[in-house]
Amino acid sequence: MTHIPANNAKVEIISDPTFVLGTRQSQLALWQANHAGHMLEKLHPGFRYRLKTFVTIGDRKLDQPLPEIGGKGLFTEELETALRAGTIDFVVHSLKDLPVQNAPGLVIAAIPERENPRDVLISAQNWTLESLPHGSRVGTSSLRRGAQLIHARPDLELLPLRGNVDTRIRKALAGEYDAIILAAAGVYRLGLHEYVRQELPFEAMLPAPGQGALAVQCRENDERMRSLLQAFDDGDTRQAVSAERAFLQGMGGGCSAPIAAYGQVQAGQLHLTGLVASVDGKHAIRVWGSAGKDEALELGQQLARQAIEQGARDLLPAEKTP
Repeated sequence: MTHIPANNAKVEIISDPTFVLGTRQSQLALWQANHAGHMLEKLHPGFRYRLKTFVTIGDRKLDQPLPEIGGKGLFTEELETALRAGTIDFVVHSLKDLPVQNAPGLVIAAIPERENPRDVLISAQNWTLESLPHGSRVGTSSLRRGAQLIHARPDLELLPLRGNVDTRIRKALAGEYDAIILAAAGVYRLGLHEYVRQELPFEAMLPAPGQGALAVQCRENDERMRSLLQAFDDGDTRQAVSAERAFLQGMGGGCSAPIAAYGQVQAGQLHLTGLVASVDGKHAIRVWGSAGKDEALELGQQLARQAIEQGARDLLPAEKTP
């Protein structure tokens, strides 16, 4: 899915051709890292990379929901520390895992073209969100997904779900849940399309800000690495996710609040929808608007203000209100 710019600009590799790419050890993280590495090899003849793997706090604590152990940054902190120390040269993250504030000394040098941003439903019984029997057990540890699920289907029973993508799918197929909800991007990147029973429409399940997008991070002062990475930055994807993250930042939320946003560039215009829900799913506020695609931050902030004016801040957990 990665977009190669039409000008196919190349940066000459002149000394040590092997760059160290940091990644988590999960199958999806390794796929994402190698995907970026292979694209760089195609764009820059002579480019070589090797992987260095890390285990993050989020990988170690699989028995607790993410909001309970810290939310954003759980899958990125160890990698960013190694990047600052010079142990690795660049990192590939799922953008939705990165806090909205830029990490000191680091920069997101490339955001490739986005994969499908939707959430998908997986069920051994081929049920959809609409056909799930009353009281069905649905697996998710995302407050965003949980709030929207209960808003649409108050009868559902939500159960915690952690683990890698393939682990979660196995649990669903084994009958531990009647259905589970996952990000489409991870499922599709691993070639697990056959298990998807439904792509949830944006009207029922708005994605997390940045969902489906990758963020390729390096040191801010590493001009050489930044130049190499910028060759596969996708401008429209960057503008869309920047608007989404501006909305999230404007609401002062993260993993601890049910906040969703989706932006898309069409015919030079950026269209953004944002949503804030109460944790119990009883209340939800949805806002939307459009602007020039170069006004991403302004549009995200504007919609956050509109949501706040409609009472969205009252829906957020009190301790997380900025």
